[in-house]
Amino acid sequence: MNYTNETELYEIMESRHKDPHHILGMHKIEFEGKEFIVVRAYIPQARTIYVKTENKDDTLYEMNKIHESGFFELAFNDKHRKFKYKLQAEDYDNNIWEFHDPYAFDKVLTHFDLHLFNAGNHYEIYEKLGAHPMEIDGVQGTLFAVWAPNAQRASVVGNFNAWDGRRNQMKMLAHSGIWELFIPGISEGEVYKYELKAKNGDVFQKADPYANAGELRPRTASVVCDISNFEWNDNEWLEQRTKQDVYNRPMNIYEVHLGSWMREGEENRYLTYREAAHRLCDYVKDMGYTHIELLPVLEYPFDGSWGYQVTGYYAPTSRFGSPADFAYFVDYMHKNGIGVLLDWVPAHFPKDAHGLRRFDGTALYEHEDSRKGEHPDWGTLIFNYGRNEVENFLIANAIFWIRKYHVDGLRVDAVASMIYLDYGKNYGEWLPNGYGGKENIEALEFMKHMNSVITGEFPGVMMIAEESTAWTGVSHSVENHGLGFKYKWNMGWMNDFLSYISKDPIYRKYHHSNLSFGLIYAYTENFILVLSHDEVVHGKGSMIGKMPGDYWQKFANLRVAYGFMYAHPGKKLSFMGSEFAQFEEWNETKSLDWHLLDYEKHRQIQDYMRDLNNLYKNEKALWQKDFTPDGFEWIDCADYQVSLLTFVRKGENYEDDIIVACNFTPMPHMNYRMGVPSEGTYIEIFNSDDEKYGGSGIKNGNPIKADKKHWNYRDYSIEVKLPPLGCVYLKRNGK
Repeated sequence: MNYTNETELYEIMESRHKDPHHILGMHKIEFEGKEFIVVRAYIPQARTIYVKTENKDDTLYEMNKIHESGFFELAFNDKHRKFKYKLQAEDYDNNIWEFHDPYAFDKVLTHFDLHLFNAGNHYEIYEKLGAHPMEIDGVQGTLFAVWAPNAQRASVVGNFNAWDGRRNQMKMLAHSGIWELFIPGISEGEVYKYELKAKNGDVFQKADPYANAGELRPRTASVVCDISNFEWNDNEWLEQRTKQDVYNRPMNIYEVHLGSWMREGEENRYLTYREAAHRLCDYVKDMGYTHIELLPVLEYPFDGSWGYQVTGYYAPTSRFGSPADFAYFVDYMHKNGIGVLLDWVPAHFPKDAHGLRRFDGTALYEHEDSRKGEHPDWGTLIFNYGRNEVENFLIANAIFWIRKYHVDGLRVDAVASMIYLDYGKNYGEWLPNGYGGKENIEALEFMKHMNSVITGEFPGVMMIAEESTAWTGVSHSVENHGLGFKYKWNMGWMNDFLSYISKDPIYRKYHHSNLSFGLIYAYTENFILVLSHDEVVHGKGSMIGKMPGDYWQKFANLRVAYGFMYAHPGKKLSFMGSEFAQFEEWNETKSLDWHLLDYEKHRQIQDYMRDLNNLYKNEKALWQKDFTPDGFEWIDCADYQVSLLTFVRKGENYEDDIIVACNFTPMPHMNYRMGVPSEGTYIEIFNSDDEKYGGSGIKNGNPIKADKKHWNYRDYSIEVKLPPLGCVYLKRNGK
């Protein structure tokens, strides 16, 4: 006797049933006026299947094979009530295996989960979608859930079912687009993908967009991983972070590519997260940096993308270890007083077959029209920020790294490409918005939404925009009509400054405004001054390589460049290797040239940067008023004939003020007169020309008493020695 509806039977066998739980598993049915309990299973590889009751007798009942494809059924008479059971199957090679039936378990996600996700407001959706080990009714297993609204069918595949998409077909939850299945016996470490059948009948496999771990490239499957078990020890750091004013503190960021900061041994292998935690932390602490910023460590397939083409947004890359290893890395940094920032890429994603591209056979995460959904220059796809579930995916992802891995901020990559629909595109390659403009209104709303949520939930966490245009209000609050970022990279200052400093000093007087122009707009945003990885690759030359002149002058130029940068308003960021003047451009395939520290000049510039970093942290005037005109005052910005700049950095207390003089030519000035804010005696607290840094040793060794002599529109002035290609910091000693 066959108790199965033939239509549904074929929908299961042809893998196109959106609710396999409706037919598979145990059900109470009525047939010809009688009630029965029926158990159904579909296992194409099985020759026989038994229902095994979970009682003292563990009775075995052989199921009827009602279709040769592997569909089995067994009915119990109406005296039976529903009971707990297992299935015992035997294949044609006489292999026997026993398991709990996945279709004996009810759905886990609630209607409220589905509602919030479809509305774009489920900020912890990563706790629901993806793969989550759990126990249901005393049975251990893993809950799988994936959003694929346009698929005919979704299945979980892996070694556990011979990668056969017919075996573990998922259930579509109402009209949410979410498919769900609890599979008993699946535990941590299991490799899996989703097999999807598109509307046109195409069948393909995708990695899990919400996976917490992935296989090491070139393999592309997701890995079941429970990230909730790590024991954190950074409560003190997190409490302090919540109370801190993110603006009124020193912030000096060391930008790092984990794959090339340091390699190990002749095999040139990567450091693990745990190895890097100790070595990098020791180095950063010794050098006096306050934060590290990691180039993307979200899972990515191609090493040469540096991590900027992400396929696993919820997984730390397996190149350096496990998710627990990455948690250890962050925890160790925090315990040692170092903040951790991550580069994060919500602007675009790659076209890899296992990734988000046409995830369910349609343009789900991207736009169908390539004029809205593709970056022609990068060969990548643009997120559809106007789709609630895509916006939810990204906002929840930002929150995920903050909440689950305790990171202190995200540097959001390529914000300009998100703001403008025509970014990197020629005529005919883009579509205007509904008002005829080039602004991506949906992306702007996404950023405001995200930053509002994070600002409200995570005081002290920094959202930082890499934004290269003149868009106003990037780092203004959403309430003040801004995008809500805490900081913005100052790309304009970087371009002007590098253009200036790379010129031969004889020509610098013709480009003097490149140094001073940045102060015209310095307070329009909360800026971070950056000398990042992008400036030391692709033929641009290393930082020391950009410097003109002979060998001595190159190092002197680099010292005065850094001295000016650290005195300029704005927080600081510099890329690894620049602190010891690596001559070669950065190459992600090998370690930094640490052997250069065997040479005196490179040790001296490293010593210089260590002392400059510590001076910056200790001198409040260099960071207390970064974002208000009250913290800066020109003494003379117009002495272009000798390429000299003098100015005052001001702290909250008058006695903290610092006078800065930068000489950008090789000509020393032994009696240079400059105005000072008040009478008193001034002492030199830092000099880039110190012999210990490789300089010529022209210093102001004795205190300098201010003369009542009008100069630079000031009542008092002093005469100082200004070294060639040198930077001098002076401070009033109060006498």
